[in-house]
Amino acid sequence: MINFTVGPVQSSEVVKTVGALDVPYFRTPEFSELMLDNERRIKELAKADNSSRVVFITGSGTASMEAAVMNIFTKNDKVLVINGGSFGQRFVDICNIHEIPCDVLKLNVGQALTSDMLDVYNNKGYAGLLVNIHETSTGVHYDGKLLSDFCKKNNMLYIVDAISSFIADELNVKELGIDVMITGSQKALACPPGISLILMSSKVVEIIQNNNVKSLYFDLKDALKNAERGQTPFTPAVGTLIQINERLKEIDSKGGLEKEQEYIASLAKNFREGIKDLPLDICSESLSNAVTPVATRNCSAYDLFMILKDEYGIWICPNGGALKDKVFRVGHIGNLSMEDNKCLIDALHDLFDRGILK
Repeated sequence: MINFTVGPVQSSEVVKTVGALDVPYFRTPEFSELMLDNERRIKELAKADNSSRVVFITGSGTASMEAAVMNIFTKNDKVLVINGGSFGQRFVDICNIHEIPCDVLKLNVGQALTSDMLDVYNNKGYAGLLVNIHETSTGVHYDGKLLSDFCKKNNMLYIVDAISSFIADELNVKELGIDVMITGSQKALACPPGISLILMSSKVVEIIQNNNVKSLYFDLKDALKNAERGQTPFTPAVGTLIQINERLKEIDSKGGLEKEQEYIASLAKNFREGIKDLPLDICSESLSNAVTPVATRNCSAYDLFMILKDEYGIWICPNGGALKDKVFRVGHIGNLSMEDNKCLIDALHDLFDRGILK
């Protein structure tokens, strides 16, 4: 199978080799050193200030989304959530569960965010803004600078879920004034799922230290304290953390962040060029390098997903809900090649010739 989904994605040989080894005991100086190296390398890739902190959560990206919200905000705060799809809605749901007042800037499927939309929310006393900088469900990539300017103007914390955007797209945490960045192991980090991480500014760390969260597992004060010595409060996904370390070193050995982003962008451009003459429409006003959202015209997007899986040995990423039969997504992250791209493009052309794609 060739995997063009947006996570889990294909891993490199070195990551898979490490994953095949026995999982070692982790309360050791050696593992602590590896974890401190993971933190250092993540901060470098995010272009974050050295005073920022990183904690690793054994849980999906949603775990870190929830941990961030419940540790940083209280019932006395009010936040603004950008909601352009199912992951924006997830931030809304988290706020509602934890009784954190929120207003929602709702966008249509594929709609880009503009300054006019944000202007009506100026001077409303928000404590923070929550955004999935790349709304993976629809493929929309929001303007990080636009949101940064809005947060600075309104003295708001800037909380960014960059789960599918981190590494794939330019993201300068320090320059944009991002207070929290969240990502996961199974996207452009191209490791197995199970680890998410939260990068926090020193300002946010101070807020967390002064808040009292009603949670054992998601108490970030405890996670921060343990992270000082390169450890976690509870047993983490040790094997995945070791694979992350190998992947981070691999990115560095291949020329660093810029080279990785250039390659992902080249895969995205090649695929988008390759489907131009097919009855398919790229349906986002603002694209990430990580994913291409594709709308069908006269056939079911989900049927295409099934046929490609069963007859061609190719996974694309289906949608659910109202978009199930209308939109599929093609990922450009993970261990993919131009030859893999050609296989998918050729398969789509073959489906057109067969009268299935119409």
